[in-house]
Amino acid sequence: MSVVESRGGHTREANRPPGRDGLLGRLGGWAAGHARLVLLAWVILVAVLGAFAPKVNSALSGAGWQADGSASVQVRELAEKHFGGNASSALQVTIKADRPVTDPAVAAIVDKAVTTLDADSRVGQIVRPQPGATVSQDGRTAMILAGAAADPNEMVRAADDLKDPLAGLSADGVQVRATGASVLWSDFNKANHDAMMKSEMLSWPVTMAILVLAFGSLVAAGLPLLLTLAGLAASAGSLVLLTELTPISIWAMNFAMMFALALGIDYALFLVMRFRDALQRSGPVRAVVETMDTAGKAVLLSGVTVLVSLSAVMLVPSPAFRSMAGGIMLAVVFVLAATLTLLPAVLGMLGRRIDLGTPPWARRKDGAKARPNRFEAWGRLLWRRPALFGAVATVLLVALAIPVFGLRTAMPSITVVPEDASARMGYSAVQEAFGKGAPGALQIITPQAEAEAASSVLRNDPGIRAVMPAAPSADGSGLSLVQAVPNVDPSDPALAGTVDRLRADLPDKALVGGAAVENLDLKDLLDSKTPLALGTVVGLGFVLLLFALRAPLIAALGALTSLLSTAAAFGAARLVFQDGHGSGLLGFTPQGFLDGWAPVFFFAMIFAIAMDYTVFLLATAKEEWERTGDPKQAAVGALARSGRVIFAAAGVMVAVFFTFALSGPLPPKEMGVILGVAVLLDALLVRLVLLPVLLRATGRAAWWCPRWLNRLLPDVRFSHD
Repeated sequence: MSVVESRGGHTREANRPPGRDGLLGRLGGWAAGHARLVLLAWVILVAVLGAFAPKVNSALSGAGWQADGSASVQVRELAEKHFGGNASSALQVTIKADRPVTDPAVAAIVDKAVTTLDADSRVGQIVRPQPGATVSQDGRTAMILAGAAADPNEMVRAADDLKDPLAGLSADGVQVRATGASVLWSDFNKANHDAMMKSEMLSWPVTMAILVLAFGSLVAAGLPLLLTLAGLAASAGSLVLLTELTPISIWAMNFAMMFALALGIDYALFLVMRFRDALQRSGPVRAVVETMDTAGKAVLLSGVTVLVSLSAVMLVPSPAFRSMAGGIMLAVVFVLAATLTLLPAVLGMLGRRIDLGTPPWARRKDGAKARPNRFEAWGRLLWRRPALFGAVATVLLVALAIPVFGLRTAMPSITVVPEDASARMGYSAVQEAFGKGAPGALQIITPQAEAEAASSVLRNDPGIRAVMPAAPSADGSGLSLVQAVPNVDPSDPALAGTVDRLRADLPDKALVGGAAVENLDLKDLLDSKTPLALGTVVGLGFVLLLFALRAPLIAALGALTSLLSTAAAFGAARLVFQDGHGSGLLGFTPQGFLDGWAPVFFFAMIFAIAMDYTVFLLATAKEEWERTGDPKQAAVGALARSGRVIFAAAGVMVAVFFTFALSGPLPPKEMGVILGVAVLLDALLVRLVLLPVLLRATGRAAWWCPRWLNRLLPDVRFSHD
């Protein structure tokens, strides 16, 4: 086939075969033939949306970790409206001195703290230290209560702005620290953001080294970065614009960054490998067409599968969860769009120059034999010894999955922020002065007529240490606020029993809330929604594989093996984070449980990545099956053509995720270990061993489809004639 250059720098090829190209093939061919137009469109898109990207950290919100519609959220909203903002989102300022707080020098610091708080419009009613209530028995610790005059997200931003000026008021023998739920989220978000930035810096050199090894040239290795940067800039700007409509958690950007990098690498690897192979038979544009008609379909299916898996998180009615899932999905959409349009354009422009920058050790001398395909050899070995390798992989996965049955979850404790964080230092000061349960005071809102009865129930409950006098609202709402200090730390599991008991014993119209109760309500919500979310993820994953492969047996096996590797990852997480094995090596103190938000959110992320590899492997196997009708060639050929992609992409992701395990705070460690172990197990034991063995065991039955189902399913073909 001859290749000619047309005016305007566009490449066209003569003697193109009559059009049997699929939709994606035609899209890729058009992008490659109009590369400058496609590049210009992406430059404009990235420039417009990227202009908003620098505002992402300040525009995105820090709160939203709540169970919408729960009693505790109702209490917070009523307290904000009727009780001067004395809600769970209010700020608390502790003044801890080496002398009585009535000392003139300490009193002057209290006045300065009040002035600092009063100058911020987001702060509502300010209550000075009250002897017998917010002044300790020894008189050396006092608390200032600063009500919330803004929504919880704005109160986290207020904490960002106020905690350092307040800490700056500290003097010799006097420590001033802001604390409370809003300050905790402020410190939590900052610690995690810093950890993620540190981890990204650590992972980049490793990522680049693996990319050069995988692609074999510097030019090709730069393509995933092109997709990642385009997708990230566009998604970051879009998230900033979306905050005009609804609050978006800052974690949405953090996770979007990881997924954009991971998928950018996966998709670029798969398409570039196929493009190089097609270049041996045709010119650049036709090679792009063939690549998009085969590997492009697998990439599109993979992207849709990732989006579907993450959409299941939307079933949890919590703003933080929904915005995090939405942020990742937005990044996936942009990376997928760049993969299907920008990458074909660049490949068409590069042509054979894609191998520029090949390191000396990777170059092959003229006449030298091509290097053997190790993954093809591995596929043939699996075909000969399926029982041995399948049994070993299954035993390892099941052994790691068994501990998942003893997994416990709870919401994070104060230990998730560094010891020198404002919230933690203030928290410790409150506990030392007022008791273990003081940082997690319960708030009960009840009609004034039932306030005394509610106070009586609280005073007689064995889980309550102290009860404050009922405070009627000043705006004539007819409501009263009663605050009670529990006996236990806010993160103690016993608090849940106390709250359940109070909700049963208090008058019918009484509502129980407070920051600690909001965490408990969120955990209950997660526990109730997790089975539905998990079932939805697995079910929709199976349906998508069925639509693409038209083979119910292998589609079911593909989804179930993803479930097995996910269970093994959570079993390993229980051993590390609940039981503490390896905690010394990773530098953390185990909480005795896994953070409550991890199962549903990490499951969706892990399953999405696992299905990504499943699609690459099985789409290639289906292509070989359509071409040859030979089950052995389908299994061996799938490994020969996609094994290197899966191995290299998994290597990059494991390196990226495990760097998070080195970060300071506990949540990034959990994320890094769980996702890293999941990807490692899924790539090495499931996609490169167990699934090919299952293709061997099922033979032709793997690709069988009942006639009635065959008539209902769309005709999706991965081969390119």
